[in-house]
Parts: sequence; C-alpha cells; structure tokens
Amino acid sequence: MPLKTHIDETPTLNLTPMIDIVFLLIIFFMVGTKFTELERKIGLEVPAVNDVGALTAAPERKVVNIYRDGRIMLDRQELDIEQLQMALSAARGEYEDLGVLVRGDAEIPFQNVASVLNACRSAGINEMGISVRLAQRETNTR
Repeated sequence: MPLKTHIDETPTLNLTPMIDIVFLLIIFFMVGTKFTELERKIGLEVPAVNDVGALTAAPERKVVNIYRDGRIMLDRQELDIEQLQMALSAARGEYEDLGVLVRGDAEIPFQNVASVLNACRSAGINEMGISVRLAQRETNTR
C-alpha cells in the first residue's frame, strides 16, 4: 500500500488570462466607439423617401376556410367572394409575396374552391395552396 510522503500544494487561481481578455474587450470597445464617432462626422446627407413599405418579412400564409354551408372565412371574418378579393388585394398591397392556403370541407363542391382560387388570382396572389389530409390506410395484421 503506497503511502503519501509529500504534501500537496494548495491550488492557485491564475488570473492572467482573465485580465488579458478584459483588456482586449476594453480595446475593442474603445476602437468601436471611435468608428461610430467618425461615421457621425461624415458630411453625407441620406436621401428621403415618401412611401415606406413594410420593414418586416411577409407574414405566414393567409388561410381561407370554406365550410359546407358555403361560408368563406378569412382571419375569422365571414366574407363573400368580392370581399375576399378586396381583402386579399389590400393585404397584398402591404406584402407583395403574400401566400394563401385554401382549406375547403371535403363535402363541398369543387366549384366553391375554384371560385376562391380565382378570387385569389384576381387579387394578385401568386402563391396559393390547397390543404388536404392523407387518408389513413387500412393495415392488415395477420
């Protein structure tokens, strides 16, 4: 059985790397502040614009629901085809790349879906989709 014959030194904390990093951060922020001061002193006048478009990205696709009784809903509002076209045109005016997802009940005539898709196209919407669900396959386990 080995016996300890020497006494372990107490661990010391080396602060040199931490002090180096603090000095580098101080130098970084001092230089960065100097550049912003120089940028403010540039004699440049930025042009002005009247029409300000949306500064944010386009929202997710608008969802149009078509129910069995023929109701058309957009953003929880019941609309007819003309109102839907006007609402989508206004929304496309704000966001050029606006998309629409049409969700029709499985029991409605396809003509209702086609009318909604036509209203979307008339509103200038280029990105359209139809929502469907995959039918469940019957699996035979024998």
